[in-house]
Amino acid sequence: MKTAFTSLRDLLNHGFDTVIDVRSPAEFAEDHVPGAINLPALSNDQRAQVGTVYVQISPFKARKMGAAMVARNVAAHLEGPLKDHLGSWRPLVYCWRGGQRSGSFASILTQIGWRAEVVDGGYQAFRNLVHDVLYKDAVPHRLILLDGNTGTAKTDLLHRLDRLGVQVLDLEGLANHRGSLLGEMDGGQPAQKGFETALACALLKLDPTRPTLVEAESSKVGERVVPPTLWAAMKAAPRIEIDAPLDARAAYLADAYADVSSDAQGLRTKLEILRRHRGHLVDGWLGLLDAGKFQALARALMDEHYDPTYRSGRTRHGADVLERFSVDGLAEDDRDALAARLSDWVASVS
Repeated sequence: MKTAFTSLRDLLNHGFDTVIDVRSPAEFAEDHVPGAINLPALSNDQRAQVGTVYVQISPFKARKMGAAMVARNVAAHLEGPLKDHLGSWRPLVYCWRGGQRSGSFASILTQIGWRAEVVDGGYQAFRNLVHDVLYKDAVPHRLILLDGNTGTAKTDLLHRLDRLGVQVLDLEGLANHRGSLLGEMDGGQPAQKGFETALACALLKLDPTRPTLVEAESSKVGERVVPPTLWAAMKAAPRIEIDAPLDARAAYLADAYADVSSDAQGLRTKLEILRRHRGHLVDGWLGLLDAGKFQALARALMDEHYDPTYRSGRTRHGADVLERFSVDGLAEDDRDALAARLSDWVASVS
């Protein structure tokens, strides 16, 4: 039996006990329904083999070979991860288009006695629902950008505000990237489709009637592209700005990016990328790196590269600043106090 969903919210509230993605591990890694488990009907190699036979020999032989592979793989799943489910278990199954792989898998589960159903249209239907959220309609949320020069702890403040009950959208967290040349994080970035799924789900959880704080970013976070409807809403949104002394920002940045400075050769390679923009200034930065003066390096990078770039962007976009919050330091206690001030301000405009 096939089940159709007309909105992403409906699909996420599906009501089944388990969602099973029977696509290959490579397909699953790129993107999948949140909370789904991957029980492949065909492995990566098997999918490639069946596809080759389909094109080069005949569709009939490919389907016959694929059916045998699917049967063996489903048997392994039944004897492994599915072995302890009771008769009342209700799984929802999907593949690429809601066709042969999910149909075969669900048919076997149904014959056993489980009330398995298939997502009508499969992953492609799910992907269309994500696309509707991000590309079809204007973003309805009351966005307020959290802005400020590099090193003003904006991402850290978003996390603190979230814990204080303020509604936030953490693009850097969703993209697993700190949003600058030096912003790579462990695990790498999700695929664009995976980023968009996480973003669409995050937006659905937000109350459009309440202010939502989002860090002022460019149209890309690392290599992940912010969808145009959200980017348009961000460009039009008012902002609040954090102002902190350069030395305080340098101290914070040196600590926050300790993982980056620990890889001296990797950092050297990244700094060399900036030579075409900053010329001989890079030589001074590399000298500080070689001397192990990471706080001085952070200070020089902000003073000579990031702050001028920020000022240029502010002038170009003509941002409307609702409020400026100035701090003398960015130590742990300072950030706690600043987050409390920001939270009170958001409550005053809600």
